[in-house]
Amino acid sequence: MYSVSVIDDIPEVRPGDDLVELIGSRAELADGDIVVVTSKIVSKSEGRFVAADDREQAISDETVRVVATRTTADGGTTRIVENRLGIVSAAAGVDASNTPDGTVLLLPVDPDGSARSICVGLRELSGASVGVIISDTLGRAWRQGQVDVAIGAAGVHVFDDLRGTLDTSGKPMAVTQPCVADELASAGDLVKGKTGGTPVAIVRGLGRFVGDLDLPGAATIVRPVEQDMFRTGSEEAYDEGYRDGFAEGQQEAVGS
Repeated sequence: MYSVSVIDDIPEVRPGDDLVELIGSRAELADGDIVVVTSKIVSKSEGRFVAADDREQAISDETVRVVATRTTADGGTTRIVENRLGIVSAAAGVDASNTPDGTVLLLPVDPDGSARSICVGLRELSGASVGVIISDTLGRAWRQGQVDVAIGAAGVHVFDDLRGTLDTSGKPMAVTQPCVADELASAGDLVKGKTGGTPVAIVRGLGRFVGDLDLPGAATIVRPVEQDMFRTGSEEAYDEGYRDGFAEGQQEAVGS
């Protein structure tokens, strides 16, 4: 039997609040439970507010690489960027919703470290072997809408590696590796929602994915640069190709 439920009575989180106490005192946790925590309350508890009348500057400060930039119909700008965590998303994860005027909220400095701290605390408080996922909302290339994904994980297998096993026809699977952590994050979001004030969900019935605290975290989900086939937006890729072609032509002209 599988279930996903929320903790209803978590108050507004402020800097310095103990998330282990806020969660653990309101939930009867059992072995195999996976606690999905919205990144926003982790950031709030860690005091990740910055003064920013201009959110755009905060996005620039968190950006390590611009993937694509587009002008929107209302004259604004959408930037798809890689942030300090290696995550590619709109606006570098900088959040201006539900924050005090004149401030924005950044993602946790180390989401895997935050997840581990919460996981250790919940295991000690409850006596149960639980896992923790820290989730955030991202768009996806080629698809409309957004989903929640894991940006931090502790005590959970982030992948279900089926490579080398046989399918129902007896054929070996070569690349099948479901990202369990992202699936758990999305499952949690189905019940947490975006505006219900319920930032924590508990997934039950999937204890087979709960494991040691030293399991690889969500940082391992980010595709390595050398495997990334889509490093830029389409317009940026065309521009780069034209520039490279022009430069090559100029070199050939000089050498002729």
